[in-house]
Amino acid sequence: MKNLVNYAVAYAEKGLSVLPMFDKRPLVKFADKPAFTPEEIKKLWNKFPYAQIAIRTTNFFVIDIDKAKAHGHDGFKSIKEFEHKDLLVPTLEQETASGGRQLIYFKRPDVEVSQHIGWLPGVDIKAHINNYVLIAPSENKGHQYKWLNHNPIVTPSRELIELINKKPVEKDDYDPGNYKFNDDKTATSELFESIVNGLGETGGRNNALASFVGGLLFRNVDVKATYKLAKTANNNTPKSLPPNEFERTFESMVKKEIRRRGGTK
Repeated sequence: MKNLVNYAVAYAEKGLSVLPMFDKRPLVKFADKPAFTPEEIKKLWNKFPYAQIAIRTTNFFVIDIDKAKAHGHDGFKSIKEFEHKDLLVPTLEQETASGGRQLIYFKRPDVEVSQHIGWLPGVDIKAHINNYVLIAPSENKGHQYKWLNHNPIVTPSRELIELINKKPVEKDDYDPGNYKFNDDKTATSELFESIVNGLGETGGRNNALASFVGGLLFRNVDVKATYKLAKTANNNTPKSLPPNEFERTFESMVKKEIRRRGGTK
């Protein structure tokens, strides 16, 4: 495994916010902090010489296209069938370690772009200021990220941003018709609905996630299953919690449940 410090410093000098990574996880705390300077990056790589490189989606966003998986969607097919693909103007692109593709665009100053997991089947928009993507020449599970071109990063049209921000009408939404159930909702029914409806408005997402995780653990749902369900609920939230906040809240609730049961970690 190579030391990527020179690449990390070069990215930082181009104005990108660089993070040292291991197994797709940041090795440092960074939420809401300024970008590391080139000198700070050299010190970080001296401490973590084989760290991989990620860049935060602060002044740019990423259209993350996933290739078809055994139980997933084919993002390449979705992009091919996207009726407004002319709006995806040429920009800097890379191939991911798993064979997907990521298009990198500058954020517009006149309209905010929302993080949108599942914008199209197999296509995510990564845009939160505390989110990040691994970049070339980083590796993951023995496979390398590779730049597909040397295009400059460009700013897309306002029309594309509005399409990204638009909440799609789900084809599988059920019209209840004349069926009405007047029974009061239970805590369990609200947990189920949170998986589909998300964690609510920006100000209360952390508390909603904590209640969701705590509610499942209290009902003896397996921790791994709880994690996956919580991920789904967060992804279905219009402005989802960034990865570091999600992980911190989830871990806190697991520890709290361990204490409740009288155990230790």
